[in-house]
Amino acid sequence: MTAARPMPPAALQPAALSEGDLSRIIEMAWADEIPFEAIRFQFGLDESAVIRLMKRSLKTGSFRLWRRRVEGRRAKHERRLQAR
Repeated sequence: MTAARPMPPAALQPAALSEGDLSRIIEMAWADEIPFEAIRFQFGLDESAVIRLMKRSLKTGSFRLWRRRVEGRRAKHERRLQAR
């Protein structure tokens, strides 16, 4: 029998976030100067969860534009900022 996967905390479940929280996360994700680590610290969502939330919340074209902007951008990854 396989081991059961641990359930993530409720904070990681986007359904548990209020409409205002979702709006703030989207705003933070669009901002160039706010790293994904800040979103994780404030809301408990890692980068992949933010990407899924953005994909679900934005129109297809807006999501693609956002992904092109964010992909590989140093300012969105705090670890890369510290390495400078």
